[in-house]
Amino acid sequence: MVRGTVLMSLYQAGETAFPIALGLIVEHAMQDRSLGALGLSIGALAVIITTVSLSWRFGMRVLQKANTTEAHHWRVRVAACGLQPVASDTDLKSGEVLTIATEDADQTSDIIEVVPLLVSSLVAVVVAAVALSLADIRLGLLVIVGTVAILSVLAVMSKRIGAGTREQQARVGRAGAMVADLIIGLRPLRGFGGNHAAFGSYRKVSTDARRQAITVARVSGAYAGTALALNAVLAAAVSLTAGLLAFEGRITIGELVMAVGLAQFIIEPLKLFSDMPKYVMMARASAERMALVLSAAPVTAPGQRLPAAGGDLDVDRVRHGTLRGLKFTVGAGEFVAIAAYQPRAAADLVSVLAVNVPPGAYGGTVRIGGRPLAELSVEGIRAHMLVNPYDAEIFAGTLRTNIDPLGTSGLVSEAVEASLLTDVVALHRDGLDYAVRDRGANLSGGQRQRLSLARALAADTDVLVLHDPTTAVDAVTEQLIARNVVTARRGRTTLVITSSPALLDAADRVLVLDDGVITAEDTHRNLLAHDEGYGLAVAR
Repeated sequence: MVRGTVLMSLYQAGETAFPIALGLIVEHAMQDRSLGALGLSIGALAVIITTVSLSWRFGMRVLQKANTTEAHHWRVRVAACGLQPVASDTDLKSGEVLTIATEDADQTSDIIEVVPLLVSSLVAVVVAAVALSLADIRLGLLVIVGTVAILSVLAVMSKRIGAGTREQQARVGRAGAMVADLIIGLRPLRGFGGNHAAFGSYRKVSTDARRQAITVARVSGAYAGTALALNAVLAAAVSLTAGLLAFEGRITIGELVMAVGLAQFIIEPLKLFSDMPKYVMMARASAERMALVLSAAPVTAPGQRLPAAGGDLDVDRVRHGTLRGLKFTVGAGEFVAIAAYQPRAAADLVSVLAVNVPPGAYGGTVRIGGRPLAELSVEGIRAHMLVNPYDAEIFAGTLRTNIDPLGTSGLVSEAVEASLLTDVVALHRDGLDYAVRDRGANLSGGQRQRLSLARALAADTDVLVLHDPTTAVDAVTEQLIARNVVTARRGRTTLVITSSPALLDAADRVLVLDDGVITAEDTHRNLLAHDEGYGLAVAR
């Protein structure tokens, strides 16, 4: 910013010097009519023009590089906050955070260019005022008083622009959040015919954002028109005053030329000078939205301890959502299945285990290896226990990068075999390097589910929790996957929340989750033989 400010100030000083030089040339040309004086004048103008050209070129290059670098810095900072293991205490949705990490970061970094342009415009106005004062003090005072008056009027208008811009950015953020939610839930919405109603809701939110944008545009247009009109009035006043002074013989013809030239030139720095409050208010509005993310405290203060290697999973009288004192234990190396009669209860249990719900926000205790989650760091929990949801995201990239995002797993081939993703790999010439589109748009539902399962198996964590990992595959494939998962996870603690008969039959024991508590516990076949309700719930 300092280098850019110096260069842009030099540019504005050179621009201001041009009409001053013209006035001096006219003054001396009338006194000394020689070729030497003409050559010296041309040389002086060439130096000024070269200075103006080079200082503008390199000044804007420095400032735009700084602007781009700063925007990148803020985008990364906001993204890092959004990707923290512990969520921040904000009311912002993911779509709003996306808007803040892109548009607001860019608008905030614009201050890198705004400040140097503001300073350089001030330099131009001061140089012009001083030069005009040397000709006649009244001309200099006219520029100073006029500039102060213009900025005072525009400062009042810029406050309204700032308030309107903050509201516009908030509404655009809400529209972006709704788009993200719609994309995630598009298939379920189509399934029950809710896509038209959802689109109607989005249209309303987007219309509100459009109306606010039009309001801001109107105010900005009035601001720009007022600034241009006031600048033109000031330039005209300087020209007319200089003409009157020249007519009265108080200034020379050269000084008149200088005054008229400066009056025309001063419109540009005054325009830049008067535009700056508007850009400052817009940048400030964006900075305030970024501060919501960057300064937000985490929803919980996680512990610092790490889970013990191996270990069991103990859920002790957990109360959250539909869970009413849920209690069970999965021993180290055990393969246990939970048959949840209510899908909501399964979702609540998964949220608790995935630490999406802070330990202090639910009753009871969850322990890994005998240590409560509240005492453990979130990074340590997730490195030790992987909770793979039924709707796990598929990322743009390749099959390989989706299975092993960090490129550190040595079990990619085994995970592909266990999840029966082999047919997808064999189907394409690129194999594991086959390109996958965002959200797995070029894969079927069953292929996406098997890809997600392969990723979970390749992670090879001490504790693995799977939520409905085979709902989108056929019965034969489901049988094979169940056997493969048991083999792949032998000796590792595994909990599967499912209604799949194949996975339930493969488990060491089955826990029945009904009405928020465990109501039965046995093998799948014993439960089928003695529990009619269980048979009705899981038989296909």
